[in-house]
Amino acid sequence: MADVARLLKQNRAWAASRRAGDPHFFERLCDIQKPEFLWIGCADSRVPANEIVGLAPGELFVHRNVANIVASGDTNCLAVVQYAVEILGVRHIIVCGHYGCGGVLSALEDKVPPGGHLERWLAPLRRLAVERSAELGRIDDPSARWKRLCEINVAEQVRQLLASDILVGSTLRGMAVAVHGWIYDLRDGLLRDLTVGSAVAIGASSASARRSPT
Repeated sequence: MADVARLLKQNRAWAASRRAGDPHFFERLCDIQKPEFLWIGCADSRVPANEIVGLAPGELFVHRNVANIVASGDTNCLAVVQYAVEILGVRHIIVCGHYGCGGVLSALEDKVPPGGHLERWLAPLRRLAVERSAELGRIDDPSARWKRLCEINVAEQVRQLLASDILVGSTLRGMAVAVHGWIYDLRDGLLRDLTVGSAVAIGASSASARRSPT
């Protein structure tokens, strides 16, 4: 319980420091939520979404899961996307993976614990590894092979997102939604645009689609 109590203590210190720097911070935060970006990322504790892009609370709408997967049958993820696009008016969606992803490695090495929720969740990623086995097999270094599957996974999740009924529907309604595929490197703290999504914008011109919030 001591560890949990520490979190509550740190919360109070954080709230006090916010009020000290800006007495009306929480009042403004309660007024309205107007994020410009939706972040779909990995649940990995080493990848704090707001922090690594320098955004304050209220500026980034976030959905995270193991290995940043966008699955057509995942009501949770797609509800977040729909809320972001149709309710909040978000027009930039960032799918962000990261090098050193444990979920990707489990799928690559086919070492997912059998018969559980994790096995079912990572099944699409394991299929992706099999589909791209020829490319991955040409990479001799295991670390480089792991990195490459992390990148391939981002590209695949961007593809899945673009094919979703939400973004297809926004196309028909003429609503511009740009999708960006990024990857985060734990070794240097830098994000890299994989250019798998930022060149595509739903309902927007290709020129505007090439503009990325990096």
